[in-house]
Amino acid sequence: MQRNSQAGFSRNRLLSSLTAEDFALLRPDLERVTFPQGMILEEPHRPIEHVYFPEPSVGSIVAIAGGEKLEVGIFGPEGMSGLAVVNGTDRCPHQSFIQVAGQGFRIRTGDLRRAIEASPSLHGVLLRYSQAHTVQIAFTALANGRYTIDERLARWLLMCHDRVDGNVIHLTHEFLALMLGVRRAGVTTALQILEGGKVVNASRGRIEILSREALLENAGDSYGAPEVEYERLLRLN
Repeated sequence: MQRNSQAGFSRNRLLSSLTAEDFALLRPDLERVTFPQGMILEEPHRPIEHVYFPEPSVGSIVAIAGGEKLEVGIFGPEGMSGLAVVNGTDRCPHQSFIQVAGQGFRIRTGDLRRAIEASPSLHGVLLRYSQAHTVQIAFTALANGRYTIDERLARWLLMCHDRVDGNVIHLTHEFLALMLGVRRAGVTTALQILEGGKVVNASRGRIEILSREALLENAGDSYGAPEVEYERLLRLN
């Protein structure tokens, strides 16, 4: 089989990795959309109507229980939303929304299901991405339980940096606190440490990465393993 000859159609790496035959099953039903910050993609326990393939932007998956919220995974131009559909169901107990604005594509859930049923190879690629994302979620749990706020913040900024254009990420301290499951004061202190080391420059609603190398040092072993596994599973390296 040939690789998709129209990879320039989208900056989404998952779509671009498909064979020409598999991409042809999706392309007629892909609709370009703009993602404003805060756009809800999936609501807990509700049928998923569309699956989204972002280009440079960041989507967040948040677990909710008893009024408490915690980010458990992110996705962007390397992947897709709606993994419950890939895994054979129609809903998920989590909420998904756009964390960093951008653009991308969406497809109706029914159209994606029909394409998956028509092509085991397409389903296989999407399942491998689902596995890669499961690894990311596991390492997020490890980071939350075993690494410091400073290390977790560095990891999270690296993951966002992987998914956006340029070195600026538009986020507030309050939003970072929600994503990391810590108090706002903890995020402020961790950012001040990174600023003092000239790793980032933080202002209201804006974080600029000044040195990715230093950010990697700050993250330590909390970052990297899921990214390597993604490349292995999708054979994109």
